[in-house]
Amino acid sequence: MDKNTITGIVLIFLIFLGFSLYNNHRTGKFFKAETEYADSLYNAGNYDEAREAYIKALGYRPKDQTTINRVTELNSKLGLNEQEQEQKPEAALPASDSISAKVPSRARTADSAAYGAFSASSLGENEFYTIENDLLKLTVSARGGRPYSVMLKNYRTYDSLPVVLFNGDSTVFGYKFFTLDNKAVETDDLYFTPIGYNGPVIVSAEPETLAMKVEASTGAVIEFIYTVRPGEYMVDFETRFLSAGSVIPANTSTMAFDWKMYVPQQEKGRQNEDTYTGLKYKVYQENVEDLALRQKRETESANLLKTDWIAYKDQFFSSVLIADDYFLNAYVSSTKADPTSRYLKHFESEIGVPFSFSDSTSVRMKMYYGPNSFTILKKYDIKLEEIIFLGRNIIRWISEFVIIPIFNLLDNFIVNYGIIILILTLIIKLALFPLTHRSFISQAKMRVMKPMVDEIAKKFPRKEDAMKKQQATMDLYKKAGVSPMGGCLPMLLQMPILFAMFRFFPASIELRQQPFLWAKDLSTYDSILNLPFNIPLYGDHVSLWTLLMTVSTIISTKISNPTGGQEQMPGMKSMMYMMPIMFMLILNNFSAGLTYYYFLANVISILQTQLSRRFVNEDAILKKIEENKKKPAKKSKWQQRLDEASKRSGYRRPK
Repeated sequence: MDKNTITGIVLIFLIFLGFSLYNNHRTGKFFKAETEYADSLYNAGNYDEAREAYIKALGYRPKDQTTINRVTELNSKLGLNEQEQEQKPEAALPASDSISAKVPSRARTADSAAYGAFSASSLGENEFYTIENDLLKLTVSARGGRPYSVMLKNYRTYDSLPVVLFNGDSTVFGYKFFTLDNKAVETDDLYFTPIGYNGPVIVSAEPETLAMKVEASTGAVIEFIYTVRPGEYMVDFETRFLSAGSVIPANTSTMAFDWKMYVPQQEKGRQNEDTYTGLKYKVYQENVEDLALRQKRETESANLLKTDWIAYKDQFFSSVLIADDYFLNAYVSSTKADPTSRYLKHFESEIGVPFSFSDSTSVRMKMYYGPNSFTILKKYDIKLEEIIFLGRNIIRWISEFVIIPIFNLLDNFIVNYGIIILILTLIIKLALFPLTHRSFISQAKMRVMKPMVDEIAKKFPRKEDAMKKQQATMDLYKKAGVSPMGGCLPMLLQMPILFAMFRFFPASIELRQQPFLWAKDLSTYDSILNLPFNIPLYGDHVSLWTLLMTVSTIISTKISNPTGGQEQMPGMKSMMYMMPIMFMLILNNFSAGLTYYYFLANVISILQTQLSRRFVNEDAILKKIEENKKKPAKKSKWQQRLDEASKRSGYRRPK
């Protein structure tokens, strides 16, 4: 690395550092002004506007605990986080989350007569019932007869709490329909009673069910039946409508189903987790689509036609509603959650469910509550594995048919995931070695030809002769049988694998909370130093694996870059050293497993380069080039055909 390059890198770092210090000072001034304004509103008793001002202040300093506490206090004063006075199941989100701005509870309808035949069931005491296997614990509430919460037994959040996929107080899950007397009924507001419940249902050897029912004064009964199997994250959900003709109109062919859910934060890196949190759906008999996974607007929505399933996913876990046949037209939306809360997004789906009217009929669905594990999801054979974003086209094919099978094979024999990544990297680099070696040979040819290129440069010293110099250089390469792009093409062929790895590591749940050396969790960033300020793009911490990746990339670039052609493109050299710095800024918040892989790949590339240099004889290459220069230039097939055509026509092309 020359002096100018080092100076440029240092200057860029100083610019970023200076900008971050200036930005933090400026942000501090805005934060102070906003909190002072909010305090004045608070002291004046204007709580609504004060709350909005405090939330705006948090936009400048999201982690300021005093302001977070004030927002929580105002939420309580304004009744935005009041919850029903009822016993909470142990699977619900813990009370220790009081620093978060809670999700507002849903309003209740005070007039029970509005429910017509179901009026008696519109009031009651909420109780909770559980059914669990070795993998999950499903808690069902009396109110709505709905899934109140799902706890995954084998997983913990980044702060060692149980992984709970949703908080029941904020969830909507039920049917909406009009009765014969034109009353709007939502099952989510009715109180169900259990059928034959004698305590928690424990699933061991055989499938078990938990059944809930609600009765109308006409004798109609709606039953929700949950079936859980041992060793499964998939839950069967059946709805039975008994004596339905006494409350549901005979011309009903579609039942509206409402499903809404707040997705809680489970991982350390909120920014990274939020990137992978989104709503996905499978179009009936077609592909899997997503609703603006990288959402820019506050709310994204779409109207769907037929769908096979709808999924609410975060980085590593999903809740999926799956049709027995298909869902009809549905309206889905995704809304960003309050950044001061532990929630990432709010998802809503208003789904049309096919309904075959009869006096007794049933609707069947399935629900997947579990990890985004490619192996687990793929076994259901309904394209659930495409919930995990592994890239598109060839990038995804490489991940699905090369990387994941090798990774899973190694996982069967090796416990430490740092070692697995090391072996996976070795396998990939060995498989790519022929391309790497070919690239090195091309670079060696460029190196030995550099004196010849320099001679041409001396013949055309003037700037106005640049085109002549370029033409003479290309003629030299052609006579010598050397392609200037020969070293680039093999490297370009390796790019899809690099991109596949970029997608694979952040989405691999196997790396979640797996430690290696100083990294406590390979699925998120490794921090060896927390900064008192935030650097744009870089963040507020220092990731050691990212630093090692950057240094190794610069070293690898230095020792493998051909010297030929630098005079023709002097700016290219600086650019090649600037790229690692840019990647360092971008990847500092990414998975430690990813930057660890890139570091290993760089180290192996350095070793391969040194090995190739030991066995490549540049004198022999030069001798071969000199021989090629003496041979007549080989014409391309196009030139040969053109010459033959000229001869037949009697025209002789000028030489």
